[in-house]
Amino acid sequence: MAAASACPAPMSATSNGAWNGDDPLHHSLPLIILQICLVLVVSRSIAFLLRPLRQPRVIAEIIVSPSFPCLPAPLLATESRVAVIAASLCLQGGILLGPSALGRSKRFMDNVFPKQSMTVLDTLANIGLLFFLFLVGLELDLRSIRRTGKGALAIALVGISFPFVIGIGTSFVLRATIVDGARRAPFIVFMGVALSITAFPVLARILAELKLLTTDLGRMAMSAAAVNDVAAWILLALAISLSGSGSALVSLWVLLTGIVFVTGVAIFLRPVLAWIARRSLEGDSVKESYVCATLAIVLAAGFATDAIGIHALFGAFLVGIFVPKDGPFAGVLIEKIEDLVSGLLLPLYFVSSGLKTNIATIHGAQSWGLLVLVITNACIGKIAGTIVASVAVKIPLREAVTLGFLMNTKGLVELIVLNIGRDRKVLNDETFAIMVLMALFTTFITTPIVMSIYKPARRAASYSCRNVERKDMNSEFRIMACFHGSRNIPTLINVVETSRGTSCRRLILYAMHLMEFSERPSAIYMVNKVRRNGLPFWNKRDNADRMVVAFEAYRRLSSVSVRPMTAISDLDTIHEDIVASAEQKRVALLLLPFHKMQRLDGALESIGHAYRLINQRVLRHAPCSVAILIDRGLGGTTQVAPNEVSYHVAVLFFGGPDDREALCYGAVMAEHPGIVLTVLRFLPPPTANLENYNEDEMLISNFRANLSTAAKGSLNYEETPASDRDGIAAAIKNLGARTTLYLVGRSPPAVSLVETSDCQELGPVGSYLASSEFSCTPSVLVIQRYNSSGNAPDPADQVSEVSDVTGTPPAQVTPEPFQHEKGGT
Repeated sequence: MAAASACPAPMSATSNGAWNGDDPLHHSLPLIILQICLVLVVSRSIAFLLRPLRQPRVIAEIIVSPSFPCLPAPLLATESRVAVIAASLCLQGGILLGPSALGRSKRFMDNVFPKQSMTVLDTLANIGLLFFLFLVGLELDLRSIRRTGKGALAIALVGISFPFVIGIGTSFVLRATIVDGARRAPFIVFMGVALSITAFPVLARILAELKLLTTDLGRMAMSAAAVNDVAAWILLALAISLSGSGSALVSLWVLLTGIVFVTGVAIFLRPVLAWIARRSLEGDSVKESYVCATLAIVLAAGFATDAIGIHALFGAFLVGIFVPKDGPFAGVLIEKIEDLVSGLLLPLYFVSSGLKTNIATIHGAQSWGLLVLVITNACIGKIAGTIVASVAVKIPLREAVTLGFLMNTKGLVELIVLNIGRDRKVLNDETFAIMVLMALFTTFITTPIVMSIYKPARRAASYSCRNVERKDMNSEFRIMACFHGSRNIPTLINVVETSRGTSCRRLILYAMHLMEFSERPSAIYMVNKVRRNGLPFWNKRDNADRMVVAFEAYRRLSSVSVRPMTAISDLDTIHEDIVASAEQKRVALLLLPFHKMQRLDGALESIGHAYRLINQRVLRHAPCSVAILIDRGLGGTTQVAPNEVSYHVAVLFFGGPDDREALCYGAVMAEHPGIVLTVLRFLPPPTANLENYNEDEMLISNFRANLSTAAKGSLNYEETPASDRDGIAAAIKNLGARTTLYLVGRSPPAVSLVETSDCQELGPVGSYLASSEFSCTPSVLVIQRYNSSGNAPDPADQVSEVSDVTGTPPAQVTPEPFQHEKGGT
């Protein structure tokens, strides 16, 4: 009987159902489903609560790992199985699923995480870990590491060696106190690796959150972290080879066999992966057989390294490193597996390991003193070593300190090292718990400390040309046009072409690609592509890329200076990048895409509420005039050659600053020989604002004075007394048959033309032109004039003020001009 209780019978896969009297929790499939759902709900809830603290999701995954005591004893004594499961699903903030908290309830553990289920849970978790390490390998580009400068290399080497030495010293203290009996050599190496690691994926996400990703400091941190990451895996392989239960000779054979395996992968497998990548062409779908073959290779490599005695994850990591990063193949692999692995399977790894750990083992003054010692040594080793190396390569002290805290970031890789050390019986439960708390603490403090000590951004020098209208209309005209993908580019370029005007005015176009940075591994791959090529949409090896072709062709065919840029940020804060870059580049007009795209049937369909919020926030904080482009295919689906431009532009003029800006922009467009401009003025009522009325009249008078000197039919002026909704709508529709582009102000003194609108940022007229009530097909530019006194905040738009444009460094937006110019910005 004792043997039977110690070795419970294995579970069957599926149940017959509760109606047949069968308990689903006694079968592996329904139980693992419950466990996965439980882990996902808890970890995502904690991640949501941590968002205001600007912490990466890994913090939530560490916290949800069942190791952190936080629940009151009465709850843990709950006897009802249903109540325990429901409570565990609903509780947030410090939820623990293991023996530190809910695991104190024997009923909970026996029903939700019974011992019989751990084999299935551990197997799924390790498969997730294996493919996660494959994704980590895909994120690392060996060519970028080889191109790492001497400064970054020095910082990486000192940042590894110094904490490694301190980790060795710490290991002697721990072996003399709480790790009695551990083998000296593997324990020393594991402690050194644990204190010297910098988590490359977590660091990238923290840099993106702080908008330092593509600054000089961010590039230095990423380069040093990449070198650190590779060195850490090599040291970990050494530690694993030493941790075997055999003799020193066996450990040597394990190490030598591992080296032979790496050599074989580099010589024989790398050409196979390169052949697959070459046959996966840009623009074509990658064959399913190639994806399946690569995933099978990952599993086979994992089997090989596990058979050697290292760990299955090393084989997967090596395959990821040797997959070519050029072309679409690596990106497709990431896209295929990242959500399943990072979102579903990987959290199971930390839960499965946490279920075997009890933080309650840290008790007494000695244990807590050792925790303080480990945290202090970890911070001193990494931060001090990085600072010394940074100062030695002539990095300013403040940036060196910031870099030190950034390089002290731990995360998933740290936990993997600790879990392997515990599985190999190198770390006991108390040591493991101390090291996990160290990793959590060092990662958690990174963001607030860096935000407090490093604010690289300063407001750009004041400039006067913040509007389309200016004293010298022949002065340089700078436009920043933002886009999310290739679909808007033809219309965007066609609009810019109409703004070129006369040859005596120099037009500079900053084309900003807005890219969302997420928690997904593809975000790191995207960043590496930025660092390698300068722009995510700029691929020097593939001139078929539509974005590059469009902008490069426009630059060559026109006299416009095109300067591509890239903003990589979370969608909630990407408006800060737009605002800071517009001010740093001294832009006069910001061109934003509308958050709705035209479908084949002509209707406008939203691409996401987040994109609408971006426009609202930019309208609030913009340092210059802003135009929102409602794209209905101006000029068709391709770029129109300059000598083939033939558009009819209509300005709807009600009065006020925004309408005056729209009229001035229309006048600039009218200088283009292919543009016919019609100004339709709606006469104001007698009670109109006198100040605005006088300025409106002056501008209209100047425009009408140019009618006689303009080419016949190129300028037209009309007036209508319509002031009610139906009259205004009828007058606008009369222009629709011959108009290809409308220019309207955002806030004209006009009645609302639609009863309800979900596009309040467009104003009364713009909302009508974007609605289904307006059935014509012209594109629309809704223009807001820059107000030097500050744009009034919209109470409905709950956005935090960007007082100093955040410390958002202009370098967060990565520029790479198509042409090299002396001077200019």
